Order: sequence, then C-alpha cells, then structure tokens
Amino acid sequence: MLTEFEICQSITYCRRMTTAATALRTLGTDGPGVSALGLGLMGMSDLYGPADDAESIATIHAALDSGVTLLDTGDFYGMGHNEMLLREALRGRDRDQVAISVKFGALRGPDGSWVGVDTRPPAIKNALAYTLRRLGTDHVDVYRPARLDPTVPIEETVGALAELVQAGYVRHVGLSEVGADTLRRAHAVHPIADLQIEYSLISRGIEADILPTARELGVGVTAYGVLSRGLLSGHWDADRDVRDFRAHLPRFSGANLVHNLALVEALREIADAAGATVAQVAIAWVLTRGDDVVPLVGARRRDRLAESLGALDVELSSADLAAIEAAVPPTAAAGTRYDAMQMSFLDSEK
Repeated sequence: MLTEFEICQSITYCRRMTTAATALRTLGTDGPGVSALGLGLMGMSDLYGPADDAESIATIHAALDSGVTLLDTGDFYGMGHNEMLLREALRGRDRDQVAISVKFGALRGPDGSWVGVDTRPPAIKNALAYTLRRLGTDHVDVYRPARLDPTVPIEETVGALAELVQAGYVRHVGLSEVGADTLRRAHAVHPIADLQIEYSLISRGIEADILPTARELGVGVTAYGVLSRGLLSGHWDADRDVRDFRAHLPRFSGANLVHNLALVEALREIADAAGATVAQVAIAWVLTRGDDVVPLVGARRRDRLAESLGALDVELSSADLAAIEAAVPPTAAAGTRYDAMQMSFLDSEK
C-alpha cells in the first residue's frame, strides 16, 4: 500500500488534490450540486479483477479529501460488496457532504452471471430497502435503473421512483443508457436529474440525439467510461494478458485493439505537448463538453486517482481541441463498446 509520502510527493500534486473542491457542477436543472469529477466505484468490487479493499477505501478517502463529492455505485457491483465497501469508507464522514448515486435493476446469479433486468415497482422498493441497509443511510441522492426493463413501461418505473422521492428515501431520479424518446417519456412523469451514459473521445454516440434532448429537458449527464475502460488511459499495450470482462469487448480484441491503440498514440503526442498524460487529456476533453457533463473516473488506486484529478488543471486551447478532433475523429474507434448481447440491452443504441 502506498504511504502518504509516496502519494503526496510534490506540492503540484497536493495542489491538484484540492482543485476538485472548487470546481462544482449541477446535475440537471434541479439536481444536486456535485464536484466536477465523480468517482465510479464499480472496479473496486467487480469486473476488473481482484481489488484490495484497504486500498479502495483509501482511494475513496483521498477522493473525499480532494473535494470529490459524487460517488457512484450499484447494488449489483460485487452483489452488494460495493455498497458495503462504501459504507465502511464513509464511516465517520459527514454523509450530507456526499452525493451517492446508485444503480439498481440488473440481476445476477450466484456465479456472477447476468440474468436479466427487473424494474417493476415492487422490485424497486425491495432493492432500495437492501441498498439503504448496506449503505447505512436513510436516503440515496440519485437512484437509477441500470438498464431499461423491456417488460415494464418506463412510466411505471419512474412513477415508483417518484413515490420514493415523495417518501424521502430518494432525493433525485436518474436514468442510465436510455435513448432520447425514453428520456422524454420518463421526464414527463417526474424530473430526471441526470442520465448516466458512456461518453468519451471514442464513444460519442450521444452527441446526435441524446445529448441535445437532455439539454432541452434540463437533464444533466454523468459520463462513465471516459477512459474507455482503460483503453484511453495511456497505460494499455497490445500484449497485455486480459483476464477480466474486457477480454470479451470488441475494442480490446485483435486488429481492433491495434487500431485503437494507434489512436491513443496520436493522442499521446498532444498530451506530451500540453505537459499532461494521455488520461488527463482524455478526461479534460470530456470536461470541455459542457458544464452539464460530469465525468466519472473509475480509479481503484490513489495514484490513478491523482492522475485523474490532474485533468482539472489541464486547459485545452481551441488549437488543442482541434488537434484532438483530428487525431481521434468521432467515429474513429474500431469495434462496439460492448459485445453483441450487451449491446442489445442498451436502449441508447436503438
């Protein structure tokens, strides 16, 4: 485990660790005010291979101490482990200074398999009851279905969430990976604070219809996958032995990977000229997409968190942005962001 001295090795780093506190954004018209960067906790419990609980908690603490206030989890991340990890990390902290975003509805088997989606009103209330107990809190700041349930009209799902808002168990309603039409239907039932959806230099599908619709409705965007699951981190290489879920993702396979890593190298030249890392430039680019967009970084370790927070100090000029667009055009990536089965679950891709 890293020591405090190793983490806070320089005045520059320590300064960067305070910038998140002063860079606030709002999730939608009526949503909560949060830090400009949020911390996604999934990888601390699931899908990216083994993680160290002590280092994960230390990373959450470092994020909180830096001013990060938005923490994103899901009740199916590690089948409840992620929520219990967050509860431990928040022990002794001021709960009211943190915005907890929780996804629900994805069903898992005891072997970790994905077995469907359930967003029926009774299931939502049941899921929230368990979430509140695992988190050790009396409310969730943003509660959202992880995927659209094809058997339940979105109006029923959002109607149930609205009841939970009225009862005080949920402060704001969010959605995840839905298309523009679904977003409109949902927002007509109850205000939607934010849409959580993948958005990065190589995942720009939301720019055509979804992002304009969100802005028309006053819905914020929390962007996950800003480093495309590590592909845009600048730390990936073609010879890496992948033994987690990324082994099944088209962008990490064969010729697709070679092509995508060439895009990363083109981005590295721009980052080097800007005195930043590839990851920092990729995150900083998402930050430029608008004050209604809040990137979620998935750091599992304090050194990776430090690098991500450094993106807040990266100022991209118009020339930098033009160079980035030339190096990584909107449709430049090879391969879809999930495999065919997972893509079929995404209302946002229909």
